[in-house]
Amino acid sequence: MHSVVKTGQATVVALDRARSPQRRPAYPILRIHLLGSMRATTYLGQNVLPPGKKARAILGCLCLAAGAPVRRARLASMLWDTVGQPQARTNFRQTVNELRSAFGTFAAELISLDRETIRLNTDACWIDALALLESSSPDSVRSNLAVLCAGKLLDGLDGASASLDQWLLNGRTRFTGELRELLDAELRNVDLPNSDPNQVAAVARRLIAFDATHEGASRALMRALAAMGERGQALREYSRCREALLKTLDAQPSPETKALHKAIRQFSSRDERTKAIQISKRTRHIETTHQLLPGRNRLRVAVLPFDAHASEKEANLAFSLSHEIAAALARFRWFDVISPVSSTHMPLVNFASEDLLQRKHLDYAVDGIVRNNGNRFQISVRLLDLTRGTQPVWSDHFELAVGELHRLNELVVGRVVGSIDPVILFIEGQPKRREHYGATGMLLLAIPLFYSMERKKFEQAGVLIHQALDIDPENAMALAWAALWRMARVGQGWEQDIAGNLATAESLCLKAMRIDPDNAEALGIYAHTCAWKQDFAAAVHYFDRSLRLNPNLAFIWALSAPTYCYIGEPDEALRRLERYRDLAPFDPNFCTFETVYAIAYFFKGEYEQAVLVGRRAAKTNPGFSAAYKPLIASLGHLGRPDEAKPHVAKLLSLEANFTVERFGQVYPIKNQNDRERYMEGLRLAGVPER
Repeated sequence: MHSVVKTGQATVVALDRARSPQRRPAYPILRIHLLGSMRATTYLGQNVLPPGKKARAILGCLCLAAGAPVRRARLASMLWDTVGQPQARTNFRQTVNELRSAFGTFAAELISLDRETIRLNTDACWIDALALLESSSPDSVRSNLAVLCAGKLLDGLDGASASLDQWLLNGRTRFTGELRELLDAELRNVDLPNSDPNQVAAVARRLIAFDATHEGASRALMRALAAMGERGQALREYSRCREALLKTLDAQPSPETKALHKAIRQFSSRDERTKAIQISKRTRHIETTHQLLPGRNRLRVAVLPFDAHASEKEANLAFSLSHEIAAALARFRWFDVISPVSSTHMPLVNFASEDLLQRKHLDYAVDGIVRNNGNRFQISVRLLDLTRGTQPVWSDHFELAVGELHRLNELVVGRVVGSIDPVILFIEGQPKRREHYGATGMLLLAIPLFYSMERKKFEQAGVLIHQALDIDPENAMALAWAALWRMARVGQGWEQDIAGNLATAESLCLKAMRIDPDNAEALGIYAHTCAWKQDFAAAVHYFDRSLRLNPNLAFIWALSAPTYCYIGEPDEALRRLERYRDLAPFDPNFCTFETVYAIAYFFKGEYEQAVLVGRRAAKTNPGFSAAYKPLIASLGHLGRPDEAKPHVAKLLSLEANFTVERFGQVYPIKNQNDRERYMEGLRLAGVPER
């Protein structure tokens, strides 16, 4: 049980709690930034920051309480210190309602209220200020966060009340002091005799980015640069430090810093031994983020340290970006991820010349370049197929405003990994790609055949999926796709025993989820199964869980959209489809998911748009019977049965037993009015009644 925190002490308690290990979710519901301008976004990318200053102040206080209950009366008296207690309590209740309204459907999960206290469920949140102070955070992560999450604590809340201003002043002073101590400790840990100067320089640069007047970091950087033979850069660092001290503190460098500057000017010879050590250490720039399975039964994708030019800001962003991409890719279940462990870029030519390709048996590599042109960062990323002589197979370019660094995951990382996943699956699914290995290899071959929706190829996909299960009955991905394959047979009208197939699909998904509880695809496919069983509440719940585990999984964003049509929310379905397209704009399997757009437009009553999209979907994937149904029903409501006639004929050739009556019995539509409207459209277009 948490003890109640008085708001005046909340920052102190938060700092003490942050230094001790505590459980933080791997996939939080909410990301809250307290440093700089406040921001609060859900894992779905929705902005849930309340508009009012005092509602934001309440949120900030609850965040800094680190999950402990805060007395409502104390918050009310601090924020409304010029009115009586009854009016302050009334204002407080209204402002809390504003906060809950901003959180929307997440409010019940995030905010707890009783008669005396209010509490934020910080276990379901990632909060930048708390993450910076957690003792469990690796030093490199903390120092990098300090750069990316820069700014004054709860900036913009000053002036709401005199009591709050005093609380903010105390909290900011303590927070800055604690963070500086932690960053100093990181520098002391690496700035030792015989340390790698590259590592020392990287840590020192990140500390300088946090505090430009930090002479200890400046001296460490000067020594590291000199050890690397970069005497000119070391002297320029001294000039930068001197200017920062003069401008900020109206002070001169200390005698120790001046003495180091003088020594570097006098002794310009390079330490060849240090240089040799640095080169030899290039082979240690990668490490596995998962234990690689014995035998050659999984793909391996390396994320190389991204390159940066000129500025420290570029180097910091490159460091963060490569690690964020590696972490996001690690949530996918198709491959093992090899991630960077140093901020020093290792060009691919060196990577290959070190024979790491042979020793690590890598299949793909992700690398990139970060440049800054003043107000914007320009980021180029590419995916290389290492089995074909480092051939580029995908690339993209992103621009990020300097003021939007907090949206790095949303605007860059998510789009990168969301695009890479389907590209790898498409390449590995080609039958002449190479000799495939293990259960995963069989599954990779099956997926393109599955998406073709041509009966012969689709059945071949089923054979491969079951071969994968014969090889590895405990393969969660193979179990999940076996379930989806059965579901697709039901949707295509190729199964007579609908209830039996749905039950089998459900049991396959449940087994996959027991084997791998964090498998986002298995959870999403199970949600799809629930929708077809018309357990819509469970479907929405498990789609939500799936996307919390991996919000960059484009496939599940698309797969969830039909369920929102079934429950009468076509606008939400279209929003999810747009998120899918945003994550994977060049998905090779888009022709299958394009059908869902037509379904959404039909449920929305936009029949002309449903016809436009439906025609295109049917043409690009003629074996997919689902593409014809919204097209035909829309043409029926538009009074164009002659135009619908060839589409009806094609649908009946794919599903010989398709009738209006059977559709009404099988298709999972929650609202009776929507079901009758769909059936009436099919009837008006000339589909047989029974």
